[in-house]
Amino acid sequence: MRKILLTALTIALFSMVAWAQDSVKVAPPGFDKLRTGISRCQLDTVEYASKFLGTARKALVYTPPGYTRKKKYPVLYLLHGIGGDEFEWLRNGQPHIILDNLYAEGKLEPMIVVLPNGRAMKDDRAVGNVFDSAKVQAFTAFEKDLLENLIPFVENTYPVEKDRRRRALAGLSMGGGQSLNFGLRNLDKFAWVGGFSSAPNTKMAEELFPNPGKDKGKLQLLWISCGKDDNLLHITQRTHDYLAQHGVPHIYYIEPGGHDFNVWKNDLYLFSQLLFKPVAATKYPK
Repeated sequence: MRKILLTALTIALFSMVAWAQDSVKVAPPGFDKLRTGISRCQLDTVEYASKFLGTARKALVYTPPGYTRKKKYPVLYLLHGIGGDEFEWLRNGQPHIILDNLYAEGKLEPMIVVLPNGRAMKDDRAVGNVFDSAKVQAFTAFEKDLLENLIPFVENTYPVEKDRRRRALAGLSMGGGQSLNFGLRNLDKFAWVGGFSSAPNTKMAEELFPNPGKDKGKLQLLWISCGKDDNLLHITQRTHDYLAQHGVPHIYYIEPGGHDFNVWKNDLYLFSQLLFKPVAATKYPK
């Protein structure tokens, strides 16, 4: 059985519709398989100027089925792991297929999804020793590139909403750590944050959320998840323990599996359905 724990102490923090446990289900068979007879997304490679690095960088941009420049969209920035780049989700996670299928079922709020390269260095390819200290430090440096270069580029290029409540950040492993580190430190920029199997780059919870009483009301949704057989589970667990201790509403989701895309695809399937919609602070049984 998959277990979902919602640590939520005050419904007033989320004045939204009720959200029962039965409405959060395991991804069904075929959720990540190409379907015929449905509308499809557009997936483009874009290039933006990184003033911080003094070079041009690339990212993938998913625009949803039925996309039109006549309306404005919320944005999800979806980050990869230490051994990947902007193509890692596409190669291994089929996010475009998962999201297209969910749109066909009427389960998603229309959104733009940006898949950047989270390794902010001039030679940002995932080659050689990806654990080299300079490459690891480049993941930390991506915070500046994201906030000062990529987000402004997206907002100047696509019809997107510029409100923090319409901007989400999530990622897997190293990208999960980045999402928690950057998202919770920049609550003026992000109101929706998700960490999937967050890696050791994740800061201690006391650093991530040093003022829980003051800041917990700023989050629309905080999601942390991990496979129960993942040897990095303790990182997600320690984050959950701190958040629970300080009454910070969040979803803590433990699922079968290890540190792999079977887990992360399921996370994306579930997490994406909650984005940019009312989410109630309903208590879940453990």
